[in-house]
Amino acid sequence: MNALIIASKRSTVLLKFFLIGLLALSPLAYAQSNSIESITANQQGINIIIKIGLKNPVGKAPLGFSISNPARIALDFADTSNGTGKTAIDIGIGELRNVNVVEATGRSRLVFNLNKSLNYATTIEGNAVIVTIDGSGGIATAVNSIGLPVVSTAPVNVKQNLRDIDFRRGAQGEGRIVIDLPSNQVAVDVRQQGQKIIVDFIKVGLPAILNRRLDVGDFGSPVQTVTTTQQGENVRMVIEPKGLWEHSAYQSDTQLVIEVKPIKEDPNKLTQGTQGYRGERLSFNFQNIEVRALLQIIAEFSGLNIIASDTVTGSSTLRLKDVPWDQALDVLMQSKGLDMRKNGSVMWIAPKDELLTKEKLELEQKAQIAELEPMRTESFQLNYQKAEAFKLVFGVDGSSTNRILSKRGSAVIEPRTNQLFVTDIASKLEEVRKLIQKTDIASKQVLIEARIVEAEDSFNRTLGAKLGFLDLRNARGGDAGYQLSGNQRGAVTGNYLGVGEQTGQAKVTDGSYSPNTQFVNLPAAGINGLNPGSLAVSLFSAAANRFLNLELSALEADGNGKIISSPRIVTADQLPAHIEQGTEIPYQISTSSGATSIFFRKATLSLDVTPQITPDGNIILNVDVHKDSQGADTRGGPVINTKQVKTMVLVENGGTVVLGGIYTQEERDDIAKVPFFGDLPLLGYLFKTSGRKNNKTELLVFITPKVLTDKLSAK
Repeated sequence: MNALIIASKRSTVLLKFFLIGLLALSPLAYAQSNSIESITANQQGINIIIKIGLKNPVGKAPLGFSISNPARIALDFADTSNGTGKTAIDIGIGELRNVNVVEATGRSRLVFNLNKSLNYATTIEGNAVIVTIDGSGGIATAVNSIGLPVVSTAPVNVKQNLRDIDFRRGAQGEGRIVIDLPSNQVAVDVRQQGQKIIVDFIKVGLPAILNRRLDVGDFGSPVQTVTTTQQGENVRMVIEPKGLWEHSAYQSDTQLVIEVKPIKEDPNKLTQGTQGYRGERLSFNFQNIEVRALLQIIAEFSGLNIIASDTVTGSSTLRLKDVPWDQALDVLMQSKGLDMRKNGSVMWIAPKDELLTKEKLELEQKAQIAELEPMRTESFQLNYQKAEAFKLVFGVDGSSTNRILSKRGSAVIEPRTNQLFVTDIASKLEEVRKLIQKTDIASKQVLIEARIVEAEDSFNRTLGAKLGFLDLRNARGGDAGYQLSGNQRGAVTGNYLGVGEQTGQAKVTDGSYSPNTQFVNLPAAGINGLNPGSLAVSLFSAAANRFLNLELSALEADGNGKIISSPRIVTADQLPAHIEQGTEIPYQISTSSGATSIFFRKATLSLDVTPQITPDGNIILNVDVHKDSQGADTRGGPVINTKQVKTMVLVENGGTVVLGGIYTQEERDDIAKVPFFGDLPLLGYLFKTSGRKNNKTELLVFITPKVLTDKLSAK
């Protein structure tokens, strides 16, 4: 006994998405002022143009919204009845399958069933409403009845921004992300990528207040986080749910709603969740039914054109409850070892071995035809790539591992004119043409600016003293005079005792003398070529016989400096660049034979960088920065002081990153003194020289990369 129970929910799905909120009232209770008389469609390029003819002129455009899962567009005509006499109209043009017409509560709704989510635009022309569906997935442009674009009276001169992003929790635990769009013509791409939902808003901006990450895990819905960021000209939203879930998206005027519903595990279901299956749900209870009959039932339910091979035989027993029809078909084919090949709206089902054998024979036939197909020669002019770069691709260098030509094909590379001459069959020439179109493109240019900042803060202080004693009681004839250290200059008579003892007699010639009799000589040392200041004091009058000479010297120097180097360079994407500035220092080296040779050492500022532009617009930099300077000279040649930063870093376009910093601090105290006397409290400062040094230096390296647009040069 065969029992067949088919519980179709097609009408339930339509009512759920398109008749929510409509009361079951008789349409006769409303005075309908207009009616839909005809619906026609044609294709213009990749766009689909639908003309909706009405009985009377239309005052305003119908309200509409779209959903992406399943892909549909709905238009509501107020005070309008269905005058076509049909509830479904087959179209079959491009991505548009058919149109459903539903009349209720004094208005009519048109539902356009699509193969994928597309954008639309409407315009009014007398008694007709013309709907334009953009087949490329971009923003749709409304056209009139003759196919010409409708000129907008208020062109948009500024970039539109998303208005608001909100999150709400539904009564059944579903999470709803509500996005307020700037207009109903914004192109939106909603897709599932792994366990995330990616939503791209094409050519719109994102205000700073909406550039954020929403943590909504506490709401008790499958949605955990919603992250919205600007990516070039577009805005990307990443929704991260957890557990078992399914999502749908629908748009009403300028409001887009993305709904993520939780899925409860049911042991009666064949699988948990419906990811990957989009068919309407049905229930099967088959006992020993033929496979061919089951395929016919699925074909009638889904509306597909199914062709079953003569080798498809046997029977099966299945019990499926509330599963999508495409999932039921997949389970059936897996259980019977079948496979399918789809060509447009026609599906051919046969055993896997039969399909593989047929495809193998077709490939062998194509290979035989390729060996007999006539050869052609075509030249390709390269604009940006070098012709020698295709040697490995065409196997000109003798390698056949990367050869894309056929066995009979050949290529000639002309480096002088940068051309390729390829001889092969037509299909291989087309592959070469596509390869050149993708690779022979201008590389993006990157401006890299480096700023090397060296900050220096120095402090030096030295303190010293000179002290001497002289006795000149009988300097003009009498007993000997005495001095402690130093040299006495002048014409005097007597014996000179002390350091550097001198004896002898002399006559005073001019009656003058110039003593220099310091017995403590510890002056302050110079700093950076600066001489110390001094203070000399004579504690007795010039007429006295004894003099106490005291000379104090001191020097204090403060230094603050900043050196900024800013090398800049422009290079192509993924190509290394080098810039260098500085001097070469010559030095001599003697050989064992006595001859001398001249060698050079570089003391330069150099920047080596290789940029790589990522698909999301950021830049990866491989940087090597050198900041060298000349140091002290040695017998082996001059010393080179080297400062280097070498790293790889990811930077956003136009952003600045600090690659590294070197901070050094030198503190030093030096004292030179006379033993014992230099240790005396207070008076010890007269017998010693002290110096203090405190130097601070810091090196910082900043890098700023920027992708140059067309016709933009470094300034």
